[in-house]
Amino acid sequence: MYFTRFPRTIYGVGMSALIDAPRSPRRRAVAAALTASTLLLASCGTGNDTTQPSPSQGSLSASEGTAADTTDASAKNGAGLTPLGNADIAMKTMRPREPSELVVTEMRTGSHEGFDRVVFEMKGEGDPGWYADYTDHPSQQASGNPIEYHGATALTVNIDGTVYPFDLGIEDPVLNRLTPTDGGNITDVISVGTFEGRSQFIIGLNKKVPYSVQVLHEPTRLVIDLVP
Repeated sequence: MYFTRFPRTIYGVGMSALIDAPRSPRRRAVAAALTASTLLLASCGTGNDTTQPSPSQGSLSASEGTAADTTDASAKNGAGLTPLGNADIAMKTMRPREPSELVVTEMRTGSHEGFDRVVFEMKGEGDPGWYADYTDHPSQQASGNPIEYHGATALTVNIDGTVYPFDLGIEDPVLNRLTPTDGGNITDVISVGTFEGRSQFIIGLNKKVPYSVQVLHEPTRLVIDLVP
């Protein structure tokens, strides 16, 4: 399904949900053979989004050429967690590994000692690509309509290599807006919808800080760590 003109509604979100928001300010996913000593990677909600990605999964900075939406209630149990990758404030981008057919099914946040984390969990095949950059005035892809968010600045996160839920034969995960209350830097996370292979998200923040982008597997997750 592709739009030939700027759509009034992008799949997964209606424009009114963006404009009326409160204002205050596909390669098959790696399945490594498991041995008795191997631990499955868990979701951020279990505090185990800690496995360091391989070099091919790292972010490329500009300077270097479900219904189960949750706020991570286990943040207090995340002692010992450290940020992934190398954080800076530069734009970061990576092309998806083709073919990739992924759907973001869950998003969650966690405030840990020394950093905050946003996790986008996915179903499907392949590794996602991404484009991430700071802006004070985010806009919806295709339409250009402004997106209102809480906080002083926003990190736009576009996840590439994505498809519509019906392409995978799954229900629409309904990614509701997250508004963390754990006292961290993240003020909200907004799903803006999917259009022509790209799913757009806005992370509202109290302040601009260095950040990193990494991919973890089993399940496939795009992890954003924000480090003051």
